[in-house]
Amino acid sequence: MFAQRLWIKNPRAAFTANLQDASGGVVVESGEIRELIPAGGEPASPCDAVFDARELVLLPGLINTHHHFYQTLTRAWAPVVNVPLFPWLKQLYPVWARLDAEALALASKVAMAELLLSGCTTTTDHHYLFPKGMEEAIDVQVDVVRELGMRAVLTRGSMSLGEDEGGLPPRHTVQQGETILRDSERLIKRYHQRGEGAWLQIALAPCSPFSVTTEIMRDSAQLAQQEDVRLHTHLAETLDEENFCLQRFGLRTVDYLESVGWLNDRTWLAHGIHFDESEIQRLGRAGVGVCHCPVSNMRLASGMCPTVDLENAGAPVGLGVDGSASNDASNIMYEARQALYLQRLRYGAEAITPQRVLGWATQGSAKLIGRSDIGEIAVGKQADLALFAQDELRFSGSHDPISALLLCGAEKAEHVMIGGKWRVTDGNIVGLDVPDLISRHRKAAKKLVADI
Repeated sequence: MFAQRLWIKNPRAAFTANLQDASGGVVVESGEIRELIPAGGEPASPCDAVFDARELVLLPGLINTHHHFYQTLTRAWAPVVNVPLFPWLKQLYPVWARLDAEALALASKVAMAELLLSGCTTTTDHHYLFPKGMEEAIDVQVDVVRELGMRAVLTRGSMSLGEDEGGLPPRHTVQQGETILRDSERLIKRYHQRGEGAWLQIALAPCSPFSVTTEIMRDSAQLAQQEDVRLHTHLAETLDEENFCLQRFGLRTVDYLESVGWLNDRTWLAHGIHFDESEIQRLGRAGVGVCHCPVSNMRLASGMCPTVDLENAGAPVGLGVDGSASNDASNIMYEARQALYLQRLRYGAEAITPQRVLGWATQGSAKLIGRSDIGEIAVGKQADLALFAQDELRFSGSHDPISALLLCGAEKAEHVMIGGKWRVTDGNIVGLDVPDLISRHRKAAKKLVADI
């Protein structure tokens, strides 16, 4: 049981995502960070318990800002291993349309468990599939979020433009606009929490320009403003998407975004690869956030997000693992490592440091989802923390513990705390039977692709 006042003492190193010093550790009380202790210091008042962190590297809990949980059921599926986005989607839509509530629950649990083990304390999910019988898909995910004890922003995605109307998804995977909006309102009223310390939030997330109507984009923006929730979508992921927007709307992607009322600081985008310089400046002035998904972008050969240019223009940048059918993992530390190396190809080694990339995975990602109470280690912030051991062979001979997390390839957190409660201890998720979960998840995955 978590003690009322805990000193996480003398970590091997501490990355705070700000310029504050936590060399001597942090004091946690009532789910929040109460003190940062400098090297050699002591807490201002006695603690009920002390956690010895001298062999561990301390980070703020990592934040994943783009995912599709259900896709853990279609990892490394042979027919789509070697194709780009549009044919990848066309072949997978009929498979995903067979999703049921039990499979979604298992897929979500696997995705969140994998994230949790990688040091992630807050995740988003972009769920846009609501086949017949799956009208309450987000409710299914809520139950899993509560079971695993993570913070989450579940985005009510949507597809409303079928292939018979010029879109990409098949007709049986799309919904009518009225249905989408009605369910969006229901979810916000039922589940959305506000203020610091919120555990569960709802955002609105029409899937992409090539899978939703202009009307649902506009109506979602209006509803988001009315209900004060955030907006999320895929944008500028591929040149195919850019060509689609030019042909269907006569607009480039950012022009289209502005035309439907999305060019504002309520919005965060997944991918954001194919922007020109003027578009980058417009996104920055509007405060639109961009989630960099390096592994998916490399896997599908989509391109490279202009992260530094976006940041310099004023657009917040965060990290996301994307769906596990284009990653094919849900490991946010692995994602950070790939971001480091991919972005160095564009901006050079001096500009892209491990600290900058860890900043994207923490404070940057928090900005994308409109949170100021998570993503850094500071007094008054939520006690969402990840601690990594460096006792494996891969770390032997390393000198800088913070840099070693990415350069030597940390993959699994030793301990993870969310809201002052330990959710991972000694590398294991508290209360979760992982072998049983894997067994049931594998069966569901085989069933989903059977006879396709």
